[in-house]
Formats: sequence, C-alpha cells, structure tokens
Amino acid sequence: MKSASHVFIIMGVAGAGKTTLAAALAERFGGAYLEGDDFHPAANVEKMSRGEPLSDDDRAPWIDALAGAISKEQAGLVFASCSALTPGVRARLREGAGCAVDFLFLDAPEATIAGRLEQRGGHYMKADMLRSQFEALQRPESAIVIDAGLSREGVFAAAAQAVDARLAEE
Repeated sequence: MKSASHVFIIMGVAGAGKTTLAAALAERFGGAYLEGDDFHPAANVEKMSRGEPLSDDDRAPWIDALAGAISKEQAGLVFASCSALTPGVRARLREGAGCAVDFLFLDAPEATIAGRLEQRGGHYMKADMLRSQFEALQRPESAIVIDAGLSREGVFAAAAQAVDARLAEE
C-alpha cells in the first residue's frame, strides 16, 4: 500500500472557506479530500454546538484521528481542511502525515469572516464563537498565505497557483 506523497492542509478560522477550497483543489489536482470536521469526536461537536470553544485537550483526539487518516491515505496527493490554529496542532499533523506537508492559510479580517458565518446555516460552529478562533489563532510562519477576502474564484486561482508551484519544486 503506497501512502500519500504530499499533503496540503487548508487552514484558518471557521468560515474562511477551508472546506470549499480543499474539495476544489482535490478535484483540480486529482487528489484525495479529507474534511477535518469529520474527525471530531461527538463530544467536541456537542461542545461547539453549545457555543463552547475547544481546549487543547479537546483537540488532541481530533487531530490524531485526522493525522491517522492522512497517513493511511493511498492517493499521491491529499487535500485536507483543518483549522490548525496553533503551532502544536500543525506539528502534530505534520508528524502524523508521514510525508511532505504544506499549509495553505486562508487569511482574512475578522469582520469579513463574521459576515460569512452569519450567512451560513446548518453548521455547529456559530458566528458568536469566531472571536475564540481568532484568539486561539497563532499565525503560521511557514504557511502559504492566501487572501480569503478574495472572491471564491480568486481564492481558488491563488491556491491552485501555489500548489502548482510547490509541486513543481519536487
């Protein structure tokens, strides 16, 4: 069984567009797509549904499950969505992946993201929890930064160009 050779983790606060972008990139590049939210234990979803932010202890089993899924993925390329707000989480994902990992950080002002979350329905992550996400966010030093304030098409174009460039370096 051949495991992934390169992983791109689309990261940022809730509402930045991680899911949309990761799925579109996986389709564009023929890679696998893993939705980070699918790996949350039920207790995490319940906690966030009550409007309570997650602690580092809450995040640990979630990140371990996602890292495990990445390491078992057989596609050459993997695109995963995950908030990855702290260096510790990013390191844990990098270590668990077992291959090259790049983070694409969807960056936008809090007001921009808040407007999106107010429009979004049916998700356990509510707009009133956004402040806690920005408080927890420790900006990555080595990520590829994508302006999440661009149009959906603009975000995709910038991200696809960055992925192309990174893969050309290999």
